[in-house]
Amino acid sequence: MNVSDPIEILLLFIKAFVLANIVMVVFALMTWVERRVIGFFQYRHGPNRVGPFGLLQPIADLLKLIRKENFAPRNVSQVLHIVAPVATLFFALAAFAVVPFGDKPVSIFGWTTMPYMAANLPVAVLFAVAMSGLGGYGVIVGGWATNSKFALLGALRACAQLISYEVSLTLAVLPAVMMAGSLSMVDIANTHKSWDLFGWSPWLVMWMPFAFAIFCIAALAESNRAPFDFAEAEQELVAGFHTEFGALRYALFANAEYIHMITICALGVTFFLGGWNGPGVESIGWGIGVLWFILKLALFMFIFIWIRATVPRLRYDRLMRFGWKVMLPASTAQLIATAIYISQPGNDALAEGIVVGQWALVGLLVVARVAGVSRARTRRAAEVASMPAIAATKVSGGVG
Repeated sequence: MNVSDPIEILLLFIKAFVLANIVMVVFALMTWVERRVIGFFQYRHGPNRVGPFGLLQPIADLLKLIRKENFAPRNVSQVLHIVAPVATLFFALAAFAVVPFGDKPVSIFGWTTMPYMAANLPVAVLFAVAMSGLGGYGVIVGGWATNSKFALLGALRACAQLISYEVSLTLAVLPAVMMAGSLSMVDIANTHKSWDLFGWSPWLVMWMPFAFAIFCIAALAESNRAPFDFAEAEQELVAGFHTEFGALRYALFANAEYIHMITICALGVTFFLGGWNGPGVESIGWGIGVLWFILKLALFMFIFIWIRATVPRLRYDRLMRFGWKVMLPASTAQLIATAIYISQPGNDALAEGIVVGQWALVGLLVVARVAGVSRARTRRAAEVASMPAIAATKVSGGVG
């Protein structure tokens, strides 16, 4: 894009405005979806009173927050108390600007543009990772600016968590960048077409399963989602970093956290699941590509919601130990494995052998985990069976 042309600059702003509003609508819809899905998992009702099937609940929540008092404690840093939530939301939305929904440019009144993304940057990966990381600084500044010990502890946790998992997330993305030989999101989404694995061209998740798993785990930590939501652990820190934020300022933080999850899921789809690519894209047209992207994004977000509904929060020391002692070595090993078969471009047997070895290791880890859970259940059942009758009744949940 020629940034000196005012028409192209106008097109850029129009696309950014439209995309930001689409993301905001998706955010509002997903708050309803998440509450309904978690209600299903936990065998209870989700929102079902406001509007048909509770669909107007997000609007009701917005009206409630607008009507609340927008208070601020006496000793806060007034400027930073306002800037922190706004900056967090801005960075969460900015990262979505480089996520592509297609690769076919169109001509509008003689100007060629990419209608499926706000900006097609040649260094889009660096921009997305930078914006994703900077979003955490709004949380840190917000917790510090409120002059509250609980908020400050939440901000410090967010800072340590950001540093720990940002490294692993970046290392998990690098194998995809290496295979594409480019920092463009469009090139990365299309790069699987130029790599052959046993006679077909699968998405990059098949080439680097550990990078995909590491990215998903680091994405949960980056977006403060359960089981890594220590920056707002209500059992320990009241409400964490946003304890002293109310009304619309709190809403901006909640909005930014959810949009960050949507953005990072969209990045995962682009890096590992082929973006908009899927059956029928070449024959039917760009519309089916957008549908494929939405379906993959929905799957990604459903997994995030599933994890929140079923996995308990870790202990904080285990979170940090897992990030540095497990995630970092595993992401480094995946990077080295990818570098080995990329350095031998004509050696298909080497690449196929490394990929098969990775999936075999994945299978062994799954089998070991299932066996470990089975042994733990058997041991627990034996312990309960050996207890006296009254004690066993209490452990098993009471009478009746």
